[in-house]
Amino acid sequence: MSSPMTIDDLRRMLIACAGETRPAALAGDFADRDFEELGYDSLALMETAARIQDAYGVRIPDERVADLRTPRAVLDAVNGAPAASRTTRPGRT
Repeated sequence: MSSPMTIDDLRRMLIACAGETRPAALAGDFADRDFEELGYDSLALMETAARIQDAYGVRIPDERVADLRTPRAVLDAVNGAPAASRTTRPGRT
């Protein structure tokens, strides 16, 4: 079983997927702030979802990405995914 995704893991992915660095928006406790308020658009969130699938084996369907409005909602979705539903990526165990 892979280790749970942390807020710091998600922070790094969000910064990488924004196309520019936004560390100020993700400073402090940002877990319950809306992605729109943080300045993240749907394209950055779709890229984040793809990276989550690669790193954690959890697929977040495109239509569900828009429903995950905060970083906490993303963490809950990833860490709450049943092990049986996780995909295995080549080179990952």
